[in-house]
Amino acid sequence: MNPSLELSQFNYELPQELIAQFPAAQRVESRLLHLDASSALHDRQFIDLPSLLRPNDLLVFNDTRVIKARLLGQKASGGKVEVLVERITDTNRVLAHVKASKSPKPGGTLILANAFAVTVIGREGELFELEFPESVLDLLDQYGATPLPPYIEHAAENEDDERYQTVYAREPGAVAAPTAGLHFDEAMLATLASQGINQAFVTLHVGAGTFQPVRTQNLADHIMHAERYRVPAETVAKIKATRAAGGRVVAIGTTSVRALESAARDATDTNQDGPFEGDTRLFITPGYVFSWVDALLTNFHLPQSTLLMLVSALAGMEPIQRAYAHAVQSRYRFFSYGDAMFIESSKQ
Repeated sequence: MNPSLELSQFNYELPQELIAQFPAAQRVESRLLHLDASSALHDRQFIDLPSLLRPNDLLVFNDTRVIKARLLGQKASGGKVEVLVERITDTNRVLAHVKASKSPKPGGTLILANAFAVTVIGREGELFELEFPESVLDLLDQYGATPLPPYIEHAAENEDDERYQTVYAREPGAVAAPTAGLHFDEAMLATLASQGINQAFVTLHVGAGTFQPVRTQNLADHIMHAERYRVPAETVAKIKATRAAGGRVVAIGTTSVRALESAARDATDTNQDGPFEGDTRLFITPGYVFSWVDALLTNFHLPQSTLLMLVSALAGMEPIQRAYAHAVQSRYRFFSYGDAMFIESSKQ
């Protein structure tokens, strides 16, 4: 990492009213800001995406599924608690964030959703290990709420249960959506396939840490949160075939980037073809040399966030600063339910 990088270099002014609170009426109806390989900007619509891709390009999607990870309840003493499951570690155990006036102690009991009790086993850093009385996924599905990001001001509604989920989600475990994928519907996926544009999948279970601010001014001092990922051997084979055919690997979302680049490191170290899986703390900042990713479809990211640093690494700091200033001036919609950006690496 470049030791001179400072947090203040990744700031921008965002009017509050540009933070999208609800999704577009239809998934494909968002706008698309195109930053091409020469760093020129183009205002487009998301439905223009197929025209920006080429036969033999490979789109890599994150197929994680958002779980209903938020639960309200109370301690045995009656004090209110809010539980946000961060990671399911076993059939009936989780690591979770617990908000309470006083932290619960090991051996304590939490009554959640006025329906069932969980036992506090212990702590791992900021997270609490909780034991559920039966299958975590079953109880969350029945009693939990979709964990919308902190900048979305309404409580999760039925529409959010559907729209804060990609149409291809299949591996439950995320507590935040891989939001670039929210723009795709089945018709768009079929259109892309009909053009000879290939598709592959990775899994990265997005954690709540994706919303945590960077608290160190020198980026070299930042400790990245861990997220679980898996890149199947089939996806690795498709990446190699794409490269051999002169196509590009286009990551759909920054989570796909982190999974792919984490796997690429493992592939280099072990000279294997996958599958690759584990926890990743990969922190991508300007100066990073990408191994597998040539282009990226993504949403707009929070000021001073690790995701803004990642897109700056792919496109360059000045082009991203210019793109974000243009997006603010042109009233693009920001963050999870907002508009999209297609970034072609200047190093192609």
